[in-house]
Amino acid sequence: MAGGKIRKEKGKQKSGPYQGQGLGAGGISFHKSKGQHILKNPLLVESIVQKAGIKSTDVILEIGPGTGNLTKKLLEVGKMVIAVELDSRMVLELQRRFQSTPYSNRLKVIQGDVLKTDLPYFDICVANIPYQISSPLTFKLLFHQPAFRCAIIMFQKEFAMRLVAQPGDKLYCRLSVNTQLHARVSHLLKVGKNNFRPPPKVDSSVVRIEPRKPRPQVNPVEWDGFLRICFIRKNKTLSSIFRLKNVLSMLEKNYRTLQALQSSQNSSLGNTEIGTDTPSLGDSNGDQSMGVDDGSDDEMDVEDDDGDSDVEGEVSEFKDKVLAVLREGQFEEKRASKLTQQEFLYLLSLFNKAGIHFS
Repeated sequence: MAGGKIRKEKGKQKSGPYQGQGLGAGGISFHKSKGQHILKNPLLVESIVQKAGIKSTDVILEIGPGTGNLTKKLLEVGKMVIAVELDSRMVLELQRRFQSTPYSNRLKVIQGDVLKTDLPYFDICVANIPYQISSPLTFKLLFHQPAFRCAIIMFQKEFAMRLVAQPGDKLYCRLSVNTQLHARVSHLLKVGKNNFRPPPKVDSSVVRIEPRKPRPQVNPVEWDGFLRICFIRKNKTLSSIFRLKNVLSMLEKNYRTLQALQSSQNSSLGNTEIGTDTPSLGDSNGDQSMGVDDGSDDEMDVEDDDGDSDVEGEVSEFKDKVLAVLREGQFEEKRASKLTQQEFLYLLSLFNKAGIHFS
């Protein structure tokens, strides 16, 4: 995005002064260590603003405004722009560029790390971000209250393709399912590396994210824990995954702990009932759990069950309980790589009905 920055994780691209609009003759030298790259194609900037569907009454959150070329376009169509920028030099440039202009009282600049910043109310988010924060920022936005109308974000191309991937696609993964539970995601634009100065090593894509309303009634921590197991080996059958020793051990520990909690609470509260919607064990901040999901296939230190390892009857009994859930929903031979959102939700409900939880 013009005036914005892409900071690649390794940041090894060379960079020089940016001679863009609104800068003095000396320009600004971009930090090579941050891999800062400027979108130089004004037609792409116009297209991004147009596809955002901005209204004259909209408050716009811009992440990574850089020197403010996109900021200016956003100010022209929206009511107000709140720009979050980490680089102090860019903050000064933004303030200098828009002071004594008609836009000065409609621009608020916040200097800081967007992941550590309490975001104010906004209607639309436009972001050109360091690729290494793609996942945590996505889920920070999805859990933001109150829900915004949409976000238009530029990601590394492969990450963007994982966000929009459908069951059966090669890139379909836990990130795809997690994101699409909470939002409608659509691909808007491909942005080739040569549209930047200096060009990065990877292509980019612009994605539109619209939070679902109402929000899904799923415990986000348990949902993510459930998906982590399903996607341990996404092309393996669920029956083979849920036979793994480590998986069974973890689930049984949760099962026994929850039973003990329920027994204790029932004793102290008399007739109070605890149903299958009991909050899952662990941190209730779902974005903390899902923020580490970078879209790569999950790898877990797992041990295959050879069928003769059940020394104690309780272990065998619990394994039978787990496999019975898969049989009930006819999921034994199904694979995570091909399951739809509704199938994942249904299988989780069957496990919860049997008292099995995932966090």
